[in-house]
Amino acid sequence: MTATRPAADSLHALAGRLARGEVSALELADDRLARIAASDLNAFIDVQPELTRAQARAADARRARGEGGALLGVPVAHKDVFVTRGWRSTAGSKMLGHYVSPFDAAVVERLAGAGTVCLGKTNCDEFAMGGSSEHSHFGPVRNPWDRAAIPGGSSGGSAAAVAAGLVSAATGTDTGGSIRQPAAMCGVTGIKPTYGRVSRHGMIAFASSLDQAGVIARSAEDCATVLGAMVGLDRRDSTSVDRPGEDFGRALDRPIQGLRIGVPREFFGAGLSDDVRVAVEAAIDAFRRLGAVSVEVSLPQTELSIPAYYVIAPAEASSNLSRFDGVRYGHRAAQYADLHDMYCRTRAEGFGAEVKRRVLVGTYVLSHGYYDAYYLQAQKLRRLVADDFRRVFETVDLVAGPVAPTVAWDIGAIVDDPVANYLGDIYTLPASLAGLPGMSVPAGFGQGGRPVGLQLIGQWFDEARLLNAAHRFQQATDWHLRRPV
Repeated sequence: MTATRPAADSLHALAGRLARGEVSALELADDRLARIAASDLNAFIDVQPELTRAQARAADARRARGEGGALLGVPVAHKDVFVTRGWRSTAGSKMLGHYVSPFDAAVVERLAGAGTVCLGKTNCDEFAMGGSSEHSHFGPVRNPWDRAAIPGGSSGGSAAAVAAGLVSAATGTDTGGSIRQPAAMCGVTGIKPTYGRVSRHGMIAFASSLDQAGVIARSAEDCATVLGAMVGLDRRDSTSVDRPGEDFGRALDRPIQGLRIGVPREFFGAGLSDDVRVAVEAAIDAFRRLGAVSVEVSLPQTELSIPAYYVIAPAEASSNLSRFDGVRYGHRAAQYADLHDMYCRTRAEGFGAEVKRRVLVGTYVLSHGYYDAYYLQAQKLRRLVADDFRRVFETVDLVAGPVAPTVAWDIGAIVDDPVANYLGDIYTLPASLAGLPGMSVPAGFGQGGRPVGLQLIGQWFDEARLLNAAHRFQQATDWHLRRPV
């Protein structure tokens, strides 16, 4: 069931109440902590109420001194791949089940500097490897629209928490669609910025050339505010792009008359379910009524995105996860015969099935005799995917289509079928391989009353236009105001 409600729990609404003195940061934090404690979604891995309250008191003190800001005192949550001082930082894995970081990730650091109050760490697929939030050592996350359904992944805990009203905004990471897909399946808004826009310092790595931090919130307006506090050059991250900070809210209300929206024919072929197709086509019609122009385009390398991604990402994961050996930090096997046996037992015990699967694939494609045949070929395909977008963006401003081929499926339905799981990334992988910014915007409901998301893909570093288009769409529709009841 759904209900349309005023956006009283949006980030902007809460910021307004804080600014007017209608509620304190501490009162707001206590309210959200109570909601989390009463929730049955398994959206959080770690909650530390006293740490949260200490941050809330500090925010109230800053406001009492005359400080302000759109995020001062606003409660947020962080996906548990961002290391966070005082909270466990597990990446959803037994391997890091009890790890507490001595420092904050850049994303956590910047949002804390803006005055946000951390409510805790959200559940996710182990090391962000998965599209369902079932591959967590701490159990699956449930979708607030239907407890039998997955919330999407890997940022499923963040998306479920926002959809259920436990928090107004949460950080996420997107390697192959892990912000956009759970946002779509939970009926909320999510944005992955251009690769390099947000520092990866302190983000527990999956695939370094693909991982990018972003945000999940109620609306494009809320996303614009949080993302604006996250972006910027960070010398600690060699992939961080040197661009000036940006106010993404500056052009939210700009008319979109004449905006050229490309609709790739490859996104509407076999494999797309009818219920998703109907909702996405209706959303594109809504853009036409707002004055945008739709143009059919072609992204011919779309179907090659899956094999390219599932060579590149596991290869990088194999390299990144080699550090988890039981020597320096994390889980260590209790019994072993020698050093080699300790390595083997520790990794066998510490990693889950999906992580092991990807590490094995990645190690294989990087091994002698296969590197040229697989990894280098996949990188060439990646360049072809990016070239497709370059050609398309010569004639259009944005690309629009579905986020996923279907609505959320039932928990356990395809957990033992990794290929079926991977095929669900077909529409999100191209933008990730090309390093482009992408969004998911609530666009209706499909089979079983489960949410459908519209994907918008922008040109490199054109997040402001993406957010403008999404905001205008949300001003004309109420899908983002729907709440599970």
